[in-house]
Amino acid sequence: MRRLSMLAALMAAGLAILFSAIATHSWAAEQPEAHRVIPEYHLGASDKIRVITFGEESLTGEFFIGGSGKVSLPLIGEQQAAGLSVSEFQREVEGALKQGDILKDPHVSVEVLTYRPFYILGEVQKPGEYPFSNGLTVVNAVATANGFTYRANTKRVFIKRADSTEEQEFPLTSTMPVAPGDTIRVAERFF
Repeated sequence: MRRLSMLAALMAAGLAILFSAIATHSWAAEQPEAHRVIPEYHLGASDKIRVITFGEESLTGEFFIGGSGKVSLPLIGEQQAAGLSVSEFQREVEGALKQGDILKDPHVSVEVLTYRPFYILGEVQKPGEYPFSNGLTVVNAVATANGFTYRANTKRVFIKRADSTEEQEFPLTSTMPVAPGDTIRVAERFF
């Protein structure tokens, strides 16, 4: 009988330590919140870029990526830009300058000056097309569109990437990022 009560006391002490550890451990922090990962930026139609060829003013300038996804550059002509990252496009321009015997050792820098716009529709005051800026979040995008309507679902948002045919549903948080070309849809809430 005495052994049973001692065993019960040890088990109770072990359970108390276990429950104490569970209570102090933040299990919620380990649960991954549904979040959106934006891959490396790829150039697209309507982006405005600056191409700098070091030591060559005539090969330096600001250019728009056309609807075909190409950029017309001095001396090397049309270059495919859409679908490439900035560093990939930079290497393509350097390669074209070498290949055309224009420069022996070209050093090219490319930067995006103006990104393609994002679109917001649904339950916002002024749906439409707006200019993209780095670090844009869904909350900022809604503020740009003059805020939610009184019918808006402020807990969920639907986003369709420019290179996708389907929209995805995400929880609306203050850190949910927006990418250039995204279409954001704020749905109506159900009472």
